[in-house]
Amino acid sequence: MTRLLSAALVGSVLLAGCANTNTPADEPVTAGIGTTPGMQAPMPSDRTTAGVMVGGAMMMPTNTLVENASGASNLTTLVAAVQAADLVATLSGPGPFTVFAPPNSAFDALPAGTVDNLLLPANKAQLASILTYHVVPGRISAGDLRDGQMLTTVNGAQLRVTKRGDMVMIGDAHVTTANVYASNGVAHVIDKVLMPPM
Repeated sequence: MTRLLSAALVGSVLLAGCANTNTPADEPVTAGIGTTPGMQAPMPSDRTTAGVMVGGAMMMPTNTLVENASGASNLTTLVAAVQAADLVATLSGPGPFTVFAPPNSAFDALPAGTVDNLLLPANKAQLASILTYHVVPGRISAGDLRDGQMLTTVNGAQLRVTKRGDMVMIGDAHVTTANVYASNGVAHVIDKVLMPPM
């Protein structure tokens, strides 16, 4: 069950990268390279050879978002969720996508039975909605994020960016590992599962 939920979440994140309708609070987003102080995983100078460690595995810029997530031991629930929501093909596509990826611990923090319930075939649409709320169109590095910026997700709802010194938040989730580059986008590991507004 945990594997299925992880897959679905990855799928939603990748879907969000299909279109870029996001604007910052005070200036345009640029396709830049950068990081926020205190965040892990600075942008490698050579995307073809440098990678970032996530879940005990090297995330390579030459792999797709799904390929990278599938190798990380702490993203198995997300990968399972993406699979359950039939989002693997989308998130493996050209993108680019920006994915805010909750690890297994974030799924484990949900109320008991939530993950198992979302993985039921009858709840596939709800799962896809949650997963696509974690995906934003385009390749948005940590350095591109601005305090107060509103990101429009593939789900259609928005997420607010908060930056205070070394802290970066997407909605109510903290970014714990930034700039995990892939061939079709970039992922940022967050510490909570984001729930879209009802």
